[in-house]
Amino acid sequence: MEDKTRLYIYAFLSRVFTEELDKKAIEDLSGNEDMLDTIGEETRKWFATESIENLEEALNIDYNSLFRINNHPIESAIMDSKNEILVGLQNPVMQFYFSHGYDLNLEGSKVYVPDHAGIEFGFMQSMIAAKEKMAQVEFLQTHLLQWIIPFLAAVKPTAQTPFYRDMCDFTTEFLLSDFSSLMEETGGMDA
Repeated sequence: MEDKTRLYIYAFLSRVFTEELDKKAIEDLSGNEDMLDTIGEETRKWFATESIENLEEALNIDYNSLFRINNHPIESAIMDSKNEILVGLQNPVMQFYFSHGYDLNLEGSKVYVPDHAGIEFGFMQSMIAAKEKMAQVEFLQTHLLQWIIPFLAAVKPTAQTPFYRDMCDFTTEFLLSDFSSLMEETGGMDA
């Protein structure tokens, strides 16, 4: 897969996991049949049969239930046995960002933790733009793949909309495929 496409997908994932989709994002998505097909057939059908207003309301409720009220797409909350959210340099993700020159401004973000899925997807986007293949492999292997796939598998059954159910599958399949391609291209972390 071309880096330009990968960059776009990571940007999309960052947006989807950072906050609920607003009316403009839903309208844009509704007009993008290829993207809807890529996300999943149920999503495409659902978007074709519902009004923008109904989609917006259902997606807002589902997003907040899935990612704010009942679960949090935050690595340290998932991986830490005490379910603590780690901030600052005590967070291994923050250390990874600093060691790779990633300038993280949480004050300008809608999320306030460095290891939120939206931020981690944004980091991957940044590493693709910088053509840092080994950093991408290492980050996927030591961070994203360690927690987001089990998180999505646990969240999917509670999703009320086809969009978020399909996003769980799409995200998992994309990340595994992307990691496999990167490992083949780079020879893995031993290279």
